[in-house]
Amino acid sequence: MCCRYYMEESPELRPIVEAMNRSPLVNAFRKYTAVQTRGEIRPTQVAPVIASNKSGRQAVFPMRWGFSGKPLLINARAETAGQKPAFRDSWAAHRCVIPASWYYEWEHRTDNEGRKSTGDRFLLQAKDSPVTWLCGLYRIEEGLPHFVVLTRDAGEGIRFVHDRMPLILPESLIPEWIRPGAKPEDLVSAALTDLYCERSVG
Repeated sequence: MCCRYYMEESPELRPIVEAMNRSPLVNAFRKYTAVQTRGEIRPTQVAPVIASNKSGRQAVFPMRWGFSGKPLLINARAETAGQKPAFRDSWAAHRCVIPASWYYEWEHRTDNEGRKSTGDRFLLQAKDSPVTWLCGLYRIEEGLPHFVVLTRDAGEGIRFVHDRMPLILPESLIPEWIRPGAKPEDLVSAALTDLYCERSVG
């Protein structure tokens, strides 16, 4: 968790995709793989991500989902990312935001004997916002940026699906979250936990 999210072809996401397409990194990635701009996004795929550029300004880059490792690292716990060797440098200075229309989560069930199973897939998105802004971290691997999605304890209304959820911030805090000198621990308390949730069909 989180291991799938979705990008609609929407007026809100179109400028983000257009900004990413102006990045020279698009051609660098396309030598090896496709760059996703809509539909369901999965780990190892490349998609638009918001981060600070070398001048400290907000920009959009293509980034690949997952830090190399065995297994591939696709998520990081916001509570401990600042202490973990795989994430602490990124937590301090390389934070990003992944724009999504919504994300998917599969219901995790535990029976009376403690056996776990996976149930229905749910669609979850921020309420009163056409974009769900997932917070993440990035690092450079072999000259190209890779990202992970940060997670936190789930809000009360969606714990029946899963006990974890992505760290989601309001759009107004994106500039501060990606600012290299910011203290991310001071922003986590502003995370959105009241989400729209429905069973996903198909």
